[in-house]
Parts: sequence; structure tokens; C-alpha cells
Amino acid sequence: MVTDQQVRRLIALTNTQPTLAQAAAKAGMDEKTARKWRRQGKLPSECPVEHTWKTRTDPFADVWEEIAARLKAHPGLQAKTLFEDLQRRFPGQFADGQVRTLQRRIKHWRITQGPEKEVFFAQEHRPGEVGASDFTHMSDLNVTIAGQPFPHLLYHFVLTYSNWETGTLCFSESLESLSEGLQNALWEVGGVPKQHRTDRLTAAVHSFENAEEFTRRYQALLDHYKMQGIKGQAHHGNENGDVEQRHRRLKEALDQALLLREHRDFESRDHYQTFLRELFTRLNAGRRARFQQDRAALRSLPARRLDSVHHLDALVSTFSTIRVRNNTYSVPARLIGATVQVRLGAETLQVWYGQRQVETLPRLRGEGRHHIQYRHIIDWLVRKPGAFAHYRYQSDLFPTSRFRMAYDLFVSRHPARASHEYLAILHLAAKESEVGVDDALRFLLATPETLSAAAVEALVRTAAPIAPPTAVAMPAVDLSVYDRLLSAHSAGEGCQ
Repeated sequence: MVTDQQVRRLIALTNTQPTLAQAAAKAGMDEKTARKWRRQGKLPSECPVEHTWKTRTDPFADVWEEIAARLKAHPGLQAKTLFEDLQRRFPGQFADGQVRTLQRRIKHWRITQGPEKEVFFAQEHRPGEVGASDFTHMSDLNVTIAGQPFPHLLYHFVLTYSNWETGTLCFSESLESLSEGLQNALWEVGGVPKQHRTDRLTAAVHSFENAEEFTRRYQALLDHYKMQGIKGQAHHGNENGDVEQRHRRLKEALDQALLLREHRDFESRDHYQTFLRELFTRLNAGRRARFQQDRAALRSLPARRLDSVHHLDALVSTFSTIRVRNNTYSVPARLIGATVQVRLGAETLQVWYGQRQVETLPRLRGEGRHHIQYRHIIDWLVRKPGAFAHYRYQSDLFPTSRFRMAYDLFVSRHPARASHEYLAILHLAAKESEVGVDDALRFLLATPETLSAAAVEALVRTAAPIAPPTAVAMPAVDLSVYDRLLSAHSAGEGCQ
């Protein structure tokens, strides 16, 4: 094979040698080859030869038509899956090392004969035009509050031109969470983009019995800020790709910040929110120039925020409960038969009657759940103790694990009197102090044979301080013991 060095030497020798034959001989090639390279005027490396021949037989030649047919019918089939199927059907014919050959053939087939691939179109973003938002689950970051798991979501908002971003903690993909998060973002940025882009908001819509109600309320939110709402197509998350991409990068940045912090536990939710706010500030610091362009193009905010709380009416049942978004909540028994107004927020619901707030309850996440406050119904349970053993919501009537332990102990010792004894303790907690009763139970459960409703009441009413479980009595150390020990040791050395 002629090399670049030989051709360069040939060209140089043709200027000094009388004939081409002599130049070719000194360059190490025959005259015919020398004539060809002189005529081409290129080096061998500049004239690559296309590799069209096969160096070995194709081990898949006999089954390729079948493989191609299966790929046409099911383009998602992987080469490894097809190879393992061939090994099962043709034992001993295909070795493990041949899987790479099949992968290369299938890759070539997909490029030359496979189905068309989806084309994505780069978008031109303009200042102040689009704000995109979405909910993202944060549980995989394993954040804890005071040592307890903290499963939560983040409402994430991004200005698509500058990538300026912010977020609000939430616990469900509800319209109330969307309204609060979006308004928090708009008032933080100090303006309103022309369009608000979201996905289909399926989870938020499903929380309504009537989808038209959701559409009406969401449109009222957009109208209040004079924004146009844009929704992506179902199963096309890429249409809201700006915020989807920021989800991933935000979680990566948050995970790195938590690693630098060296632990993922926070003293309180407020501390965690402050940590998130500082992270957003750092992420947005490098976007100041484009953000200023974004900010200048945003429209003015309205005079006030729109109320994120949803007002609805609920009838109080004979069970002293109301149903809100397919969840059950207890209310004071005096409201039975009345229709109360519920002001449903992202995390709480307020119960109003006669222009007066009568209760604030934590909003339950999901559906089919219940929140029964024992103080609402304990007066009637004491009068009807037989109802407690099979009460549908009995699990809600154990404020702490010690209350549950006390009831189980009563059941094991005196089944017939268990409900009476336990309800007397629960009634005492409602009227006096739940913390005081819990401390008394902790003290009495250490010697279970002394546990009774009367014993708990006696401890609570005497108001005698009960030592905390971590209190350990340590007697004073007599340091003179060490003096005597050292004196004895010195005396022993002297005897030697």
C-alpha cells in the first residue's frame, strides 16, 4: 500500500530526476503507480476507500427477515430481547458475544428503514410572553422535618425567556394550590406575562365532581390577571418542556445543596422554605440580564390578589360530619342539621356559620380519607359508650400512641368496661389537657396494673409534675474516692 510519505517523496523527486521511472524507483513504487498518484494530485489519506465488503459471514442472515418483520410490527422491541428469544428458540446457534452484532444491525435498520422519528422544533422565546408552570413531586429527595418524613410537592413557575424560576410548597395538585402558587409567583416577579402555559391539569380537574366548575374558576383566575391560558396536548409533556427541564435541574441543584449541607433534616417547615428560597435566589443570580428584559416586558399586576379560597356549602350530617371533595371531616355536634359554609384553601378548610368562623381543619390529601376530632363528639360518646367499639372512625380517636395502648390494655383486662374506661380518659383530655393526660398515661403504663380512668384523673387534677422520659437521676460523684485510690497506690509503691 502506498503511503503519504511515498507520494510526497515522489513529487519532490520528479523535480530532480530526469525521468518518472527513476523518481518512482527511488520513491519505492513502480512507474504506473507513480503516474496515477501524480495525475490525482492527492495524498492516499485524502482518497479513502469505502469499506463495502464483509470480513465475516452474517450469523443472523437466516433469521433477519423474521427479525425485520417483528421490528416493523413492534418498533419498540430491543435487540437484547430479540437476541434472548433467538437463543431460546435456536439452542447453541448464537453465542452471547454476538449480541453486539445484532444491536449494530438493528441500529442500521432503524436508521435506514425504521419508522420516522418525532421532530422537535426549537422555539424562539420573547421577553414577557410566556410563564410556564407545573407540579412536581419532591419526595425522592428524602427531606425530613424534625426527623419525620415530609412528603410534598412543589408548584414550579418559570419565565421561559430568562428561565427565572420560583416555587411554592404544596401537598396536592388542586386548583387552590395552583391559584396560590401562581399568584405567589406573579407577585414575586412583579408583573404578568401574556400567556400561562400548563399541562392538561388532569389531577386538579379530577378533584372536582364537575369539570366545568374547574374550567370556570381557572378561567376566572386567568381573567383576573388578563393572561391567556395554554394547555399542552395529553401525553405530550415536551410541549411544556421549559418547566419540565427546570424540574430536573432544580432537583439536581437541591440534591447537591443538601449533600453540601450534609443532612436532609430541617428543624421546621419554615427552615426548609427558607432553604428553598435561598436556592432559588442563587439559581436566578446568573439570569439577571435576561430577567431585566423579561421584567420590562411584563404587564402590570392588578390592584389586589384573587382569593385562592374556594367557597362551598356543606350539610352537617347526623354523624356530626361534613363531606368536602370526597373526604369526611367532623364538626361540632351543635351544627348537626345546619348548612355551613366551607372556605377551602390549599392546606386548610375553614367552617363558617352565621358569618362566624367556628372551626379550622387541616385539608386532607387525596380522596376517601377522614379527619374526626374527638372533641367534637366526645360528649355524646360518653353517653353512648357502646358505639365506640365498632365506630367507623375509631382510629381517629387515639390522639397519641399511649391512648391506643391504654385502650388495648383495657380490652385485654376488662372487655365489657373497656369503652367506658377509655372514653372517660378521652373526655378528661378534652376538658382538661391532652398533654397532661398523655403524661399521666406514660407514667401509669410503666406499671399497667395501676392504670384506670380514676388514676389518670387523680394525676391530672393534682397537677403534680411528672418526670420527662429522658430525665435520669445521677447521684453526686464523691471525688474523695479518687484521692484515697491515689494515696493507696502511692503507699504500695513505697513498700516495694
